[in-house]
Amino acid sequence: MHKKRLHQTVDQLQWLKPWHFLVLAALTGAICVGALRANNEHMAHLRTALYQADQKDQNVQGALQALQSYVTSHMNTNLSSGSGTVYPPIQLVGTYDRLVQAQGATIQKQNSQLYTDAQNYCEQLYPNSLNDPRPRVPCIEQYVQGHGLKTPPAIPDSLYKFDFVSPSWSPDLAGWSLGVAVLWVILAASWFIIRRLAS
Repeated sequence: MHKKRLHQTVDQLQWLKPWHFLVLAALTGAICVGALRANNEHMAHLRTALYQADQKDQNVQGALQALQSYVTSHMNTNLSSGSGTVYPPIQLVGTYDRLVQAQGATIQKQNSQLYTDAQNYCEQLYPNSLNDPRPRVPCIEQYVQGHGLKTPPAIPDSLYKFDFVSPSWSPDLAGWSLGVAVLWVILAASWFIIRRLAS
């Protein structure tokens, strides 16, 4: 009974061949490839914008958030570009260098003021030391050591390195066209099996 009904259905859809589904799968597959390429190109554009913002110190946080949001929600937006690339792929060198320089300048200014204070203190302590600097030099060294000459603290560069993971599937044109292409392939295989069983 079921085989008779299956045979009737196959006879009614005799014009429909498995290769029709495969053609549709190829078309949606081509759309998927184009969408995946567009995703990757847009990621590269956002990455370039981030590097420019980092270099020019212009809204680095906004550019970083835009890149993270895009990469984590779109397929084929992997940031690595080969086996010889650095890891992690996003490194905000400009922002890190500016922070290190600013901190170094602050410490240098504080140390310079410390030496000035030491000279003033030792000149008052040894007013005749302008002609004979021997008592003044150890006094300055002792003052500086006692008040703590500052050294710049190490800034962890890991705070300025990022790696974002793209999803295996995303609900965008690339994801949906991939899903439809797979569906067409499944339908082609199913229709081929059904035609075999009905014959």
